[in-house]
Amino acid sequence: MSQNVTVDELLEVALRAAAAGASVLAARDASAFGATEKSSDADWVTAFDVAAERAVRAVIEDARPHDVITGEELAPALPAEPSGYRWSLDPLDGTMNFIRNIAYYGTSVAVMGPDGDWLAGVVDAPALRRTYFASRGGGAWLDETRADGVQSVRQLTGPRDARGGTLLSTALTYEPAVRRRLVSELDARMDHFGDFRRLGSAALELCAVAEGGVDAYLEYGLFEHDFAAGGLIAEEAGAWVHRPVLSSAMNGLPTREEVLSVWTGACVPGLEGGFAPAE
Repeated sequence: MSQNVTVDELLEVALRAAAAGASVLAARDASAFGATEKSSDADWVTAFDVAAERAVRAVIEDARPHDVITGEELAPALPAEPSGYRWSLDPLDGTMNFIRNIAYYGTSVAVMGPDGDWLAGVVDAPALRRTYFASRGGGAWLDETRADGVQSVRQLTGPRDARGGTLLSTALTYEPAVRRRLVSELDARMDHFGDFRRLGSAALELCAVAEGGVDAYLEYGLFEHDFAAGGLIAEEAGAWVHRPVLSSAMNGLPTREEVLSVWTGACVPGLEGGFAPAE
């Protein structure tokens, strides 16, 4: 079943859906975490992850009942008469930050069209009071409430803006063997950068490339829902973006072994030769 829909209409649904998830996260209450360990001592899920995903799905299912929905915490929603559009959700990207009350976490929502292109993406970070969003061909944008209470919406062109210094954002993964290899490779990568940062949220690190907060980002071990929205936002801001090819999310999450074998990256165009792994 096909549905005629514009990219702007999809973005509007994505914005509302991400806001619904972010509103769950904004009610953060440590006594209600119900946190349990997933793959390692640094990889956890809370009751807020699940509640936020349910809130996001409710908005999408109401607006787009024939779209497929895949996400981090719940089973794929596969309508009997699919429209050809698919949503990829990360209800709480940066769960450890959320548990430790570090502000870099948020809800990530993206939608893919029938031809396989990501069409709209939103990363809503309630503790930062920032909502990053993009649509294919429509640019990347930031809706922000500043510390002085002033709200503004501005287009993101970070990868094209002039600035001094170079910062690499990277992660070392939860898997000890992969972490040891990445530590050994970090010195050579830093030959091309002045310093590095780690925000603890893949989606927000991709948004940081879009905004110009960092110049490059590299991480192994990401699932599609981790990079779907942030990758589009970085791309629409002008960044070079590398997305891994993974097994279909409609069959459930890929294995940890599969995602640890591939990497996601984004940077100011021209920097990729200094940090991107050889294919």
